[in-house]
Amino acid sequence: MAIELKGVTKRYGATTALDKVSVSFGGGIVYGLLGANGAGKTTMMNVITNRIFADEGEVLIDGERAPGRDKALGRVYMMAEANLFPDSMKVEPALRLTKSFYPTFDMDYALAVAKRFELPLKKKVKSLSTGYASIFRLTLALAVSTPYVIFDEPVLGLDAQHRDLFYRLLMERAAQTEQTVILSTHLIQEAASLISHAVIIHSGRILRDMDTAALTGAAYQVSGPAAAVDAYCAGRHVLNVNSLGGLKTACVEGEPEAEAPAGLEFAGMDLQDYFISLMNEADRREVK
Repeated sequence: MAIELKGVTKRYGATTALDKVSVSFGGGIVYGLLGANGAGKTTMMNVITNRIFADEGEVLIDGERAPGRDKALGRVYMMAEANLFPDSMKVEPALRLTKSFYPTFDMDYALAVAKRFELPLKKKVKSLSTGYASIFRLTLALAVSTPYVIFDEPVLGLDAQHRDLFYRLLMERAAQTEQTVILSTHLIQEAASLISHAVIIHSGRILRDMDTAALTGAAYQVSGPAAAVDAYCAGRHVLNVNSLGGLKTACVEGEPEAEAPAGLEFAGMDLQDYFISLMNEADRREVK
């Protein structure tokens, strides 16, 4: 059971937002959908949820094709960007109303989450501050309990303490419900511990679609005197290079030797380091 995109292309005039994208999301894990602004992340999520339609290709939810997958769409929840409730509605009634649209919505859990975040239940949804409006939408998404949940930049406007609480709640909830989560975020360092599988997109194309541990384990950093690093990197797949004075650090794809050559040092790469290096390489190729 999975969300599958097969050869999906979406254009806006002369701009190709998605270019023959094939990818699947399933297995009850947290996916990191990573890319720069304008890479195609939001377009992909909107195509999945039928907010927009692909020009080519198809999207399947648990094997059901569009347009006959309206029932299947009930198994997918995407955290809303804006308030979709009446202006006069208060937070607690809005939570209860969600239950009528999503039978799996866990009201008790929603109230518990609201309490953890100190979300004011008696306040009108439209009157919430930017941060608490995000918390309200997070509460809905965490409590909805659909098989697939999509978060698009979920922690915008949240302070560090509330971001940390969200990450902990998401990890706990995903484990309890075995939901498949698609998390699109620019705060890769903060969210890295949540992400089991990374899908990296650049200019509408998938660059990497891999288990996170395998992804970061297949690359490393080598640093030392510039000439020695250059000599070491000759013939290797170098993603990115940074120089400072006479020293240089290169990000290399592949397996390092058991021991670094004399004068050089090896270091591992985390998800954010790898992502930045891959984006820099992709940008250089586009310029060429």
